[in-house]
Amino acid sequence: MEKENVQTIPLRSEVAAEDKWNVESLYATIADWEKDFAQWEEQIPKYAEFRGKLGDGVDSVKKCLDFCFAMDRLGDKLGTYAFLRGSEDRGNSEMMALQGRFMNVVSRAGQEESFLTPELLALPEETLNGYLEAPQLAEYRLLLKRIVEEKPHTLSESEERLLAMQTEMLQTPSNAFDQLVDVDMKFGMMTGHHGETLELSHASFSSLLRGANRDVRRQAFTQYYEQFEAHKNTLAAIYAGNVHQDIFSARARNFASAREAALFDERIPTEVYDNLIETVHQYLPKLYEYFELRRRIMGIDEIHMFDTYAPMFQDAEVNIPWDKGVEMVLAAVKPLGAEYCDALRKGMTEDRWCDRYENRGKDSGAFSGGCYDSFPFVLMNYRADSLDSVFTLAHECGHSMHSWFSRKNQPYLYGDYKIFVAEVASTFNEELLLHHLLETQTDKRQRLNLINKAIDDIRATIFRQTMFAEFEREVHAAAEAGEPMTLDFFLGTYRKLLELYFGPKFALDECLSLEGLRIPHFYRAFYVYKYSIGLSAAIALSRRVLKGGEKELSDYLGFLSGGSSKEPLDLLLGAGVDMRQPAPIVAALDVFSGMVDTLKEMTD
Repeated sequence: MEKENVQTIPLRSEVAAEDKWNVESLYATIADWEKDFAQWEEQIPKYAEFRGKLGDGVDSVKKCLDFCFAMDRLGDKLGTYAFLRGSEDRGNSEMMALQGRFMNVVSRAGQEESFLTPELLALPEETLNGYLEAPQLAEYRLLLKRIVEEKPHTLSESEERLLAMQTEMLQTPSNAFDQLVDVDMKFGMMTGHHGETLELSHASFSSLLRGANRDVRRQAFTQYYEQFEAHKNTLAAIYAGNVHQDIFSARARNFASAREAALFDERIPTEVYDNLIETVHQYLPKLYEYFELRRRIMGIDEIHMFDTYAPMFQDAEVNIPWDKGVEMVLAAVKPLGAEYCDALRKGMTEDRWCDRYENRGKDSGAFSGGCYDSFPFVLMNYRADSLDSVFTLAHECGHSMHSWFSRKNQPYLYGDYKIFVAEVASTFNEELLLHHLLETQTDKRQRLNLINKAIDDIRATIFRQTMFAEFEREVHAAAEAGEPMTLDFFLGTYRKLLELYFGPKFALDECLSLEGLRIPHFYRAFYVYKYSIGLSAAIALSRRVLKGGEKELSDYLGFLSGGSSKEPLDLLLGAGVDMRQPAPIVAALDVFSGMVDTLKEMTD
């Protein structure tokens, strides 16, 4: 009797060492982490030594700032280790406890450090201006300038201390969501596209939606959303709590709205957000045209969400093992020069930056994470049967190399970068990978698949993420106006946006209204619009680098090396694109329109 082909998700302990990231490069053992943790915790009372002395002169301010950032740097290292180990398996209580202990102490440290900004801002203007010009404080000049700009949103020392005491509590909605969705939810077993029995999970769900068998796609979609239907009231309550936290934090700091508060840290005007939504609305008829084209090519009577991820040309099934996927990414980024490619190759092979495959309890999706004193680690749930996995790898490598260049070229204080620009570096790499594949592929059928892929990437990143951004804008505005955050409100608001973004001919399954309750990024409010902005900028910059010469490459590498030494919009301007204007978004959506027209011509 032939043995049944059953695929299950392995336990963390069953994953080969070479497939795991080298988190031991941060701390070889838990005992080593505990030693630094104890030292870090013991230093917290020293904050009090600087309280009330920031008006004593430049030397006092420098000593205070030096101490604060030394504490922050060690805290970043400790927190990175705890976060990475927790993301390996959310069911590992020891590692979750490690995260909990870290968050408790970082909250205490934040409380003790909370005097810093209010005390500086309480100084006479003449004294503060003197600090801004002091040579001894040159490395802190941009920080001090930003603190001065934050004066309208900075509270008294006692009020700042109260807000700092909430640090651990503010993680509750996000943690509850992660535990419910990544650990407690079980999606069951099902039959895959090749007759195999497999466990439905976040990672396999995405893969199953890309397969040829429509009945399998429909089953995966229905079975997956059954779990969200079963927990919809809990999910709505968790998200409502998160929205109210956003509003409380914004009002406490004298912002007009939660959106204004979220954008302020990166100095992004709300007009940039609104320009994105308004510009995307203008191109929705072209998106409807694409859905109708997809329906016709696939030969189906009506198009559902579970039809929008499958390649339209189904003879393009792939098998790209990890090593081959890495080589594809390295070949694609070759235009970025030897330093970029050599560092990335070493990271992906020798230094084990990446945690490669899915295991039980592991965070779903993918991310790049680390700190100034670590490798720029990458979490993947790589699947050889999905070309999207290669694009995801290119994306996360873009983040990691952005971190690598920034940390190499900037001091700790400015070695990180704002999320607004992060999505440029990642989607830039996806654009390079697409360009490389189109350049090297001569088969018409395969080229059609790549054009299909490019269209769907813009659809998923610019159109879809803008829909998410509009949902966040609508939800927060309603909550700020006093509307109750109920399940029906969330479902109704999301349904209207689905109807707007998918058009009158699209078959919207009822359960799709639950999608708004399953998006992890909504727990970092007003984040998702940066994906749309990022891809728009990346399309412009990748074309600039590919068509340009040494200057254009130097401008882009300078952007990667900039960290947070300038404001995000200024960093992008230096790289060659002005995101204060809608022009880059228009250009990106014109590319989308052109590819839809090309696809139509090639398939008529």
